[in-house]
Amino acid sequence: MSKLPLTGMKVLDLTRLLPGPVCTWHLASMGADVLKIEDKESGDYSREFLLSEDDIKTKQPSVFYRAINHNKRNIKLNLKDSVDKKEFLDLVMGADLVVESFRPSVMNKLGLGHEYLLSLKPSLVYCAITGYGMNGPYKDQACHDINSLALTGVLDQFRDFDSRPIMPNFQIADLLGGGVCAAMGSLAALWRAKSIGDGGVVDISMTDGLLAHNLTAQVAVHASGKTLMPFEDLLNGGVPCYNLYCCMDGTWFALGALELKFWQNFCKAVDQPQWAEQHWSLGQKVGGNEALKLRDEVQKLIGDQPKSHWLKIFESADCCMTPVISLAESMHLPLFKDRDMFSVDEHNKSWIKSPIKFF
Repeated sequence: MSKLPLTGMKVLDLTRLLPGPVCTWHLASMGADVLKIEDKESGDYSREFLLSEDDIKTKQPSVFYRAINHNKRNIKLNLKDSVDKKEFLDLVMGADLVVESFRPSVMNKLGLGHEYLLSLKPSLVYCAITGYGMNGPYKDQACHDINSLALTGVLDQFRDFDSRPIMPNFQIADLLGGGVCAAMGSLAALWRAKSIGDGGVVDISMTDGLLAHNLTAQVAVHASGKTLMPFEDLLNGGVPCYNLYCCMDGTWFALGALELKFWQNFCKAVDQPQWAEQHWSLGQKVGGNEALKLRDEVQKLIGDQPKSHWLKIFESADCCMTPVISLAESMHLPLFKDRDMFSVDEHNKSWIKSPIKFF
């Protein structure tokens, strides 16, 4: 493909931290011309997040900031200043999309709310990313990823063996509920604007977006009338064919043999044919005593050998058994190198690229 599909699209990015910048990072990766507009005083707070010694020495923004903003142009404006406000409005007239992530009242207080901007340019798409949406009883409350996880039942699903909630170092609400949903909604609105000339407002609640994607737990509630705890459901440890197992050397493997054929391939690879017909699809009760007993038997088997042994066994077994590795190890995995998922900058920093490929 000679040109990326969003080549020519003009985006004004007023966002900070993670959800909005990830949305516009995706758009920029697909060819959009993204102009990141930061406040003259503090700028994007993520400039100061997790600064390394090298960042401090070279007086450059953090890796956190650069990772999701490196493919954008940048200017600084004070939107409370009349001259800077006029410059922003001039930019709006040449833009297709404005993305902001303030609380719902902020842009109106600046005299730059969506109604005013759309009155100036009816074809404009205005995307607002908030914690709880532009209306409703929580609309003015502060929100971070952990709050969205807590209110949507997602954090309740992340528990250890003592049933304590676990904090994932993966900002699911910010990235999925905010960034990805905002990019998807903006592109839909931009399609309409291009088709009929009418822009509009894209109202993205990080918490709504997360709730909508909490699918398997939702299915369990409808099916059983309650929220299933860890080791009670099909995908949270309640079956031996879809589980995590620890090797002799303390490393872990993830088994995803959800379908019967993969489970039977697994049983053949580990030379345990008597397990082959013990599967949820053949009537084994999910989360039942038999399933958990077999899970313990599989753990005993896997725990008798080190990672190196099982890597050889599962190399060609076709049973969805993979080692649990760190991100540092992932960055050297041939899978991602062959897929061109990383680029290296002049400071020898490795950036993860957009996962969307075009031909």
